[in-house]
Amino acid sequence: MDRIAQLKQFLESSPNDSFLKHALALEYIKLGDDISARKLFEELLAYEPGYTGSYYHLGKLLERAGDNDAAVKTYEKGMEMAKAANERHTYNELQAAYEDLVY
Repeated sequence: MDRIAQLKQFLESSPNDSFLKHALALEYIKLGDDISARKLFEELLAYEPGYTGSYYHLGKLLERAGDNDAAVKTYEKGMEMAKAANERHTYNELQAAYEDLVY
């Protein structure tokens, strides 16, 4: 069974598992399916906005799609959430991506 099928099967029994959604979205990115990945990241962050690692990947995806305004907002929201959770490494990654895009 391939990785995507396996992750989808796991999600059937745990449909709100943020780790599984994140992992599946990353698999879609590897295949170049940014539409499916974006949908999963957005669902995940709507359900669990404190899942800070997804902001970076969603922001990069939005940059690739040419939606820089949405990418900036995503990085800003991610930095806000990472700061609140005292996740310095994640905050720094988001800040670097934000600065690369804005400056």
